[in-house]
Amino acid sequence: QVQLVESGGGLVQAGGSLRLSCAASGFTASRYAMSWYRQTPGKERELVASISAGGSTNYADSVKGRFTISRDNAKNTVYLQMNSLKSEDTAVYYCKATFWGWGQGTQVTVSS
Repeated sequence: QVQLVESGGGLVQAGGSLRLSCAASGFTASRYAMSWYRQTPGKERELVASISAGGSTNYADSVKGRFTISRDNAKNTVYLQMNSLKSEDTAVYYCKATFWGWGQGTQVTVSS
């Protein structure tokens, strides 16, 4: 059974940091591109960061220099390190695995 389980969300003050985790099961995540998206009420889900099977990364302009996507293949897990958080980063963050689908999401709330 394929599963993507996000964790690590929460409430943090502006300027703080959080690290999101996306634990994959039922498939080998290292063989696929993995992405983090976020969504706020009334808006479309937007791409935050992605990492290819080869390790190439891509970031939305709004998070470049603040967020880092990485993967631990031994743990079948993808991470999103978020630093210098801003109130506009408040959203539900979703993990996506190419071909396999989405996780359930984790809430990130940044207080100003």
